[in-house]
Amino acid sequence: MALDRIALSHFRNHRQTELRGTAQLNLLWGENGAGKTNILEAISLLAPGRGLRRAPLSDLPGQQGEGGFQIGASLIEQGHESARLGTYVEADRPGRRLVRINGAETSAQSLSEWLAIGWLTPAMDGLFMDSAGARRRYLDRLALALRPDHARHVSRYETALRERNKLLEENREATWLDAIEAQVAEYGAAISANRAELVATLTDELTALPDAPFAKPNLTYLPGGPAGREELRAELARTRGRDRAAGRTLTGPHRDELDVVMTGSGQAAASCSTGEQKAMLIALTLAHAVLAAEGRPGVLLLDEVAAHLDPVRRAALFERLRMGKAQVWLTGTEAGPFEDILEEAAVWLVSGGTVERV
Repeated sequence: MALDRIALSHFRNHRQTELRGTAQLNLLWGENGAGKTNILEAISLLAPGRGLRRAPLSDLPGQQGEGGFQIGASLIEQGHESARLGTYVEADRPGRRLVRINGAETSAQSLSEWLAIGWLTPAMDGLFMDSAGARRRYLDRLALALRPDHARHVSRYETALRERNKLLEENREATWLDAIEAQVAEYGAAISANRAELVATLTDELTALPDAPFAKPNLTYLPGGPAGREELRAELARTRGRDRAAGRTLTGPHRDELDVVMTGSGQAAASCSTGEQKAMLIALTLAHAVLAAEGRPGVLLLDEVAAHLDPVRRAALFERLRMGKAQVWLTGTEAGPFEDILEEAAVWLVSGGTVERV
């Protein structure tokens, strides 16, 4: 399966753009600001969440439109359309993203049942030096590609957690807290299980990958509290006084951390060179793409990933992408770094929010 007949209407700088005749490897090239990353962002919105830029909906409609946008794509299987996926925002409801699958309105969550989308962008280069919250969001995005129900658990956990904090502040009686803590523990345990499973399966896949030319990360999941439902529930009840004094809940998966060190040297990822960090991110992205494409069609979005790789690493990257099951979208400011794949890739020149097949 692959995405094809991708259409953008009034999305960012794309007034009316359509890409047909896609392949396993797809290249968008053009000058900076031409709209290449906007196409990747549009594709990323065919998954639950806020897309690869995490932009507010108000930033997405094109300036020439009426305040809304539309994105659509077909899932193609053996030359025939098996599903039509679409997401859009209407001008009179600018704060709500709507989704249609095969013409029927549905939830954004249901998109994850059809596609597993992953991405690597230059903005992610600082992941290992960023906050623990950024790494938790990263874990959750990867987990969602493997477990479509993960986003629902996270959303319900966050809602229940806010309610517990409010009840603590209002000094409500224990029976109220018992009920909400049961919800926090239920959804928190599901989140912890999914994150732990993700890290374990990623570790197995990373172990199977070659040691070179990309440095491999060693991952450790550090839970922010008891992982089991009953254990977490008991801990929440026990620490009410502490949490009331702190004004927030200090135990649970919202305190999780992902520890990353470079295999071989044992050096913390945050202390590694920018080149080593990039290599570990690429290794992580490739390992996850293998896992994500096992159950559903996989799409991998790589923004400017080849620009800073030497020829040996570029060749290795392209070879691994060829061997994978995911459909791949790459961007670049010139075709030169992609010479090895030009004959097999579908290539578009992007300029001023328009595309031309090359």
